[in-house]
Amino acid sequence: MNGLLYAALGTAFTFSMTALGAATVFLFGKRGISARLNRCFLGFAAGVMIAASVWSLLIPAIDKAEELGKIGWVPAACGFSLGVAFLMALDKLLPAFHPGEDRPRGVRKSLGHSAMLVFAITLHNIPEGMAEGVAFALAAQNNSRVLLAAAVALAIGMGIQNFPEGAAISLPLAQSGMSRKKAFLCGALSGLVEPIFGIITVFMAGATVQLLPWLLSFAAGAMLYVVVEELIPEAKLKGSHAGTFGAMAGFLIMMILDVALG
Repeated sequence: MNGLLYAALGTAFTFSMTALGAATVFLFGKRGISARLNRCFLGFAAGVMIAASVWSLLIPAIDKAEELGKIGWVPAACGFSLGVAFLMALDKLLPAFHPGEDRPRGVRKSLGHSAMLVFAITLHNIPEGMAEGVAFALAAQNNSRVLLAAAVALAIGMGIQNFPEGAAISLPLAQSGMSRKKAFLCGALSGLVEPIFGIITVFMAGATVQLLPWLLSFAAGAMLYVVVEELIPEAKLKGSHAGTFGAMAGFLIMMILDVALG
């Protein structure tokens, strides 16, 4: 029950940050933000997710596996690979938005540009919700304040990088002609998958302690797939250094949060 409560509160915070980012549409409206600032936001999100994958997910997965008497790297490597495969499968089934492409790929042909953008960022939020859920579940199962602090750090980091993700949906939608209110709702609702998948993951982790190393590394693999497949290429469009600086800042802030709190 503690794990469910922690996960619900943590993912509620990250969802609220997505909604807050989406609310920037009322401030900027159809003007939007500069392409350089957008690349910086994308890089920042990538840096946060890379650091979270290592400090908050993979290292605890290895430690937990060894605590259970297993070879630490085996569940971590296998779970990581499954997370990558899962996101690759979803990427084929769900629409994704790739800047610079005039046409959607494969099954995405029947969907509009705006729908692809919403689905792409919603897809990104799935592994984030899983990561938070399993981190809070681990803290609850071990009744550890240190692990709880680490999970809180993860939620804070995810919340910080969710702000630009919410804006990345609502602002382009408003620029394409959608009303500000509807653009805000689309941006805010894209973050709803985080609480859903966070709570589902807590139930899965609660079923058996043996699953925890696998779930932690699964979330890490899924998150890093998103970073490499989507965020970094988009942040580095036109060779700008803005995305690079954003990624370094995101990684640094998430590392400090995780080490200082965890």
